[in-house]
Amino acid sequence: MAVIGPREIAAAVRVLGRGDLARYYTAGDSETTKFENELASWMGSANALALNSGTSALICALVGAQIGPGDEVLVPAYTWVSTAAAVISVGAVPILVDVDESLTIDPIDIKARMTDATKAIIPVHMLNLVADMDAIAAIAKEHDLVVIEDACQAIGVTHRGRPTGSIGDIGVFSFNQHKNIRCGEGGALITNNPKYYARAGMYHDVGSYQRSEQFDLDEPAFVGVNSRMPELSAAILRPQVKRLDKQMALRRKRRAMVADRIDELNDPGMRIAMHHDPAGAVGIAIAFDDPDHAARFGETKGARRLVDTGRHVYTNWQSILSKHPQHPRLDPYQWNDRDVSYDDDTCARTLEILARTCTVELAPELPTPAFQLLLKRLG
Repeated sequence: MAVIGPREIAAAVRVLGRGDLARYYTAGDSETTKFENELASWMGSANALALNSGTSALICALVGAQIGPGDEVLVPAYTWVSTAAAVISVGAVPILVDVDESLTIDPIDIKARMTDATKAIIPVHMLNLVADMDAIAAIAKEHDLVVIEDACQAIGVTHRGRPTGSIGDIGVFSFNQHKNIRCGEGGALITNNPKYYARAGMYHDVGSYQRSEQFDLDEPAFVGVNSRMPELSAAILRPQVKRLDKQMALRRKRRAMVADRIDELNDPGMRIAMHHDPAGAVGIAIAFDDPDHAARFGETKGARRLVDTGRHVYTNWQSILSKHPQHPRLDPYQWNDRDVSYDDDTCARTLEILARTCTVELAPELPTPAFQLLLKRLG
């Protein structure tokens, strides 16, 4: 199942032939507007906002929820750096939280890391693995916190029957080259909250005040940036949204095949890692008792040990660890009443879990013969 195929190519040619490459300067209906409507419909959400990246989606979500200086935001220690970087971009402070064996943010550690300054939680569905959204929602409700659901790596996945991204107050997605649907670079957010949508919309478009067709909520205008999605990106994404269900079905089938293979190996030192919705699972993680065993398994082509991937592990986020702002007066930590530090001990449990956990490639674009070969190699 190719992600980019004839329909995507035809959509790109259609936009190029028309010559309308920017959403607000089209002669007819905007591809970007159509994509937003189709995404919102698929998600069952009132509003969708197309953006130029998942990072921009995170930043716009935080701006929408009025997160800023003096606020703390809880983020998992295993994610792409953008989850934490977006928090700093709005002047708030990211507080790192351990993941559990599901590879998603640990609700128990959420409670341990909270302070009076905590204003939001960003659970991340890494590797198409879902966070425990029921537990997170309960914590957020009890403490009046905003939940910004980072589904950048999990568009199309469901959690107990609900699409990921649609469960929190705001959901964010990425469409870069490595995501379930892709256009090179792109992102989106969804929300049912009209105020969050209006504020995010104003921020993503510095000229929003002159767009009479959008963001008409009675919300005072403020200066934004330009994070708009171009027409070409939206056109390429639209056919892919229609294939999401089919893609997830194939991932689910392949996950079951890997799980069966692990059972056949009958190795007491390895097991399928915890999952918060096993019936709907489309991603897989394999937990080991011994990190060296995980390292050997991760050498199999198509498998990898997570601590070795590096870039998603918080100890490699140099721009965060340095706590060095682009300008001294924009230092978000100056508003914080306590010393926030990031080192190997900050989330030591996360490092220990990643050192003994592997994942296996289930991507639909992997040809069936290649996947069958991968299954034979496992173990």
